[in-house]
Amino acid sequence: MGEYARALPLLQRSLSIREKALGAEHPDVAASLNNLALLYQDMGEHARALPLYQRSLAIFEKALGAEHPDVATSLNNLAGLYQAMGEYARALPLLQRSLSIREKALGAEHPDVATSLNNLAGLYQRMGEHARALPLYERSLAIFEKALGAEHPAVATSLSNLAALYQAMGEYARALPLYERSLAIREKALGAEHPDVAASLNNLAGLYQRMGEYARALPLYERSLAILEKALGAEHPNVATNLSGLAALYQAMGEYARALPLLREKPRDSRRRRSVPRAPWHVAASLNNLAVLYQAWASMPGRCRSSRGVLRFARRRSGRSTRLWRRA
Repeated sequence: MGEYARALPLLQRSLSIREKALGAEHPDVAASLNNLALLYQDMGEHARALPLYQRSLAIFEKALGAEHPDVATSLNNLAGLYQAMGEYARALPLLQRSLSIREKALGAEHPDVATSLNNLAGLYQRMGEHARALPLYERSLAIFEKALGAEHPAVATSLSNLAALYQAMGEYARALPLYERSLAIREKALGAEHPDVAASLNNLAGLYQRMGEYARALPLYERSLAILEKALGAEHPNVATNLSGLAALYQAMGEYARALPLLREKPRDSRRRRSVPRAPWHVAASLNNLAVLYQAWASMPGRCRSSRGVLRFARRRSGRSTRLWRRA
């Protein structure tokens, strides 16, 4: 995973061969453009991904017609890039059109329709329109369960997304059993050491933390972190995100001495570069979290540096409860 530097020249060469052998307007060229755009998006190079997605879409529309399922996929991917760029107003009509094409071409109960519903719901959730997102997530889940079976990993993902919406709405009692069921499905279908299991553990831990049940959250965060370190390596950005989540929990528990080294942790070998660039808000959040702890820790007399003392001092200095930024 994360071998983007190796993948990039292969995709570029594949595109070049297809353009030369098949012509610039062939659907296989559109597929290569799409795949190269996906890689650039994963690398965080949105400006390079955008024209590739746009050219891929134009080829599919011309070669296959505006209502073809491959056009719907292309629209979906372009919308995903706009969403990642924060351009929700551009993403919305693309997802709506993708859904319409899939319903017409594939039928209302097809798994690809469920995917479109899920993606549209996710955009509405990002936009804060929870009332619009909820029925879409529910319909998506129902389709996946009917088409793929109740124990399919896609059902687990759908359950997790619906739970995240309920959590954002403050309906923790509804979110909890969905997260628990998602975790159980993933453990059974993928194995206890799969990164998706780690994601479910992290989500469940985050909910318990929101509910103030720190003793339940802690072992879930720790197990999630152990899985990711084993599966992805200690330098992977997802490991850094989990470390930040665990640090946030320790801070909420008043365990500043445990939180600080997690936020301060750096790659063991400075010559090793991250395979995936961290998004700016992740970097900003980590810097903020570390600064909050340093400020609270360093501003107190040494004899007062108990965890509770730090928390009281930080609150007194800021005039409000100090909280770490957390982003899923």
